[in-house]
Amino acid sequence: MSGISVLILTKNEQQDLPGCLESVAWSDDIHVYDSMSTDNTVKIAESFGAKVTQRPFDNWSSHQNWGLQNIPFKHEWIFYIDADERMTSELVEEIIVATNRSNDAVAFRIRRRDFFDGTWLKHVQASPFYMRLFKPERMRYERLVNPISIADGPVGELKGNLDHFPFSKGIGHWLERHNAYSKFEAEQIINNRQQNKAFSIIKAFTASDFHERRFNQKELFYRMPLRPLIKFILLYVVKRGFLDGRAGLRYSILQAIYEYMIVLKVDELQRSATFK
Repeated sequence: MSGISVLILTKNEQQDLPGCLESVAWSDDIHVYDSMSTDNTVKIAESFGAKVTQRPFDNWSSHQNWGLQNIPFKHEWIFYIDADERMTSELVEEIIVATNRSNDAVAFRIRRRDFFDGTWLKHVQASPFYMRLFKPERMRYERLVNPISIADGPVGELKGNLDHFPFSKGIGHWLERHNAYSKFEAEQIINNRQQNKAFSIIKAFTASDFHERRFNQKELFYRMPLRPLIKFILLYVVKRGFLDGRAGLRYSILQAIYEYMIVLKVDELQRSATFK
């Protein structure tokens, strides 16, 4: 038992959910936040004693913000996890210590280890740190997809690992999911341009806040020509993805394909707006 609630987002996760629930069984307040699954996800969640809240998915930030504001969590702290992720025992111990310790932090970043072809993608990840432990009233999300976590207060960092298996359902499922993600990314790019959101090249490299720096880096990246090729070079060469072997090469290629999907959909949205 611990004074930490667990939040799991799901949509047709009957394959991966049992393993995820087993890794968070230490909590006495587990919430499965489901996007109207049509498989056995809800039954599995209930069989583990988890509380289920269902809501149709609209976009990532809207969905996650609604969950934090409306789900009746028992504890002051929440650990957010996806069905294809697993908490290590070291991470469990560390978050319990961190939340019991007297400090000013309202959130903590966790290192996530992504696996592909049985290989930890140690080098090819763009960023391995994610804000997953937080006080819900001090957290909000922005962006339609790949949302930015914005904490209202100091943020700490923990050393334990969260293991992620994004290819657990196969390459086809990964491509289908990223096809949907690319639509949201394209819409986000168009929305930012229409709203003339402030962008600074200087802040992309010097902003002290990680998420402000990441926003400006994304905006800089979206303005570059040959983005898919640049994405591949960044991951495989600059981030030294080649050290992750065949898995690093394949992952870099997949990410370049995903980037090209975004490029094509931005062009498509711009053309459709032109001809309206």
